[in-house]
Amino acid sequence: MHHEPLLLGAAPEEAQVHCIFIHGRTQSPEDMDEQVIGQLKTLGVAFVLPRAAGRSWYGARATERLTPATREELESSLAYIRGITDELTRRRHATPLLIGGFSQGACLALEYAMKYGPWRGAMVNLTGCRVGTSECDRPFADLDRMPVYLTGSDKDPWIPVDAFADAAESLARARASLRCDVLPDRAHEVSPQEIAGLETMLSTLVRGDGVVL
Repeated sequence: MHHEPLLLGAAPEEAQVHCIFIHGRTQSPEDMDEQVIGQLKTLGVAFVLPRAAGRSWYGARATERLTPATREELESSLAYIRGITDELTRRRHATPLLIGGFSQGACLALEYAMKYGPWRGAMVNLTGCRVGTSECDRPFADLDRMPVYLTGSDKDPWIPVDAFADAAESLARARASLRCDVLPDRAHEVSPQEIAGLETMLSTLVRGDGVVL
């Protein structure tokens, strides 16, 4: 269903950290490179930027009730990300992994954690929430203190504050080691503050010091 990812940074076989960073709706890996990855300075990281067919991981808005069609699209996208993680493990076993994304990509990363988590590493959800509503049957995992950085804004048109709060509650109940930043008046974009948070998490993973939130 989806296409070959964009590889940046260190070779996966030599990297000290693997990072999968997932683009949002209507975006591309190249957009994420320009807006996020290209702003980072940490060395020793292999970046894998997945590429969605039609520039979308699923057709519905994240805050809409899950339909059979959305569940099918979501499962297909999660399986695609799972294939990328398996390939990274094959190429270099036991390397710390950070999975992150922006907007729809952040939502997909969060659903991946609730289905397949935890893993050795961390997660970054820049403007993300759970997919579906609280009334929907959604996966739930014990994240066992895995570090997670979740962000949102009071003015974001795609992820309202109540969806952000629902995501924070889900992560807290999942026992994630959670940092949340709400950025007042920020538009639907990645801010320097969020990039700095991602940079800090990657650099501490590379040093092997444990993730600083």
